[in-house]
Amino acid sequence: MSGADTSHSEYVGGLFRSHYPWLCARLRRHLDSSANAEDIAADTFVQLLSNPGLIPIHQPRALLTTIAQRLMYQLWRRRDLEHSHLAALQQDEEFQGASPQALAQVLETLHGIDRQLKRLPVKVRATFLLARVNGLTYPEVAEELGISQRSVSDYMVRSSAVCAPWNAANHPGANPPLLRQPPIQRSA
Repeated sequence: MSGADTSHSEYVGGLFRSHYPWLCARLRRHLDSSANAEDIAADTFVQLLSNPGLIPIHQPRALLTTIAQRLMYQLWRRRDLEHSHLAALQQDEEFQGASPQALAQVLETLHGIDRQLKRLPVKVRATFLLARVNGLTYPEVAEELGISQRSVSDYMVRSSAVCAPWNAANHPGANPPLLRQPPIQRSA
């Protein structure tokens, strides 16, 4: 470890000792459990530790709050995605009475897809989610995002290309409803 790495680790360690209890208490007001608050607070400091360019931090609580809020929103978004997908599965005859292992596999697939989608530009990711999760048609997605239908089609190809290989590599033969290809939608 170089001198800069050591000083950064020590600096973040000092911030941790000074602000971790405060951040946990703040997060508990917004989260359903102390464990989730502690996890997000710890992840906040891990992000600080992984970014040595942040020294010195003039308002550490403001920065910690911003990072923790972003992590909290990601947690909520993941939960919403899980809940909406599980609700869709309950309506899908193919998954009626599915085993807990099958449902766990679907959730694992969703988390993997979520990680892959985070690597895409915002509009590509939004296009995929609006079409696949919200069930909007291509014209509706185009109108919602203010893009052309051609862009929607291109973005869907791009996002599906990112998700499909992950799904095939990690779950051969699995094809949850989220990844099923909808018919190409053209405007009337």
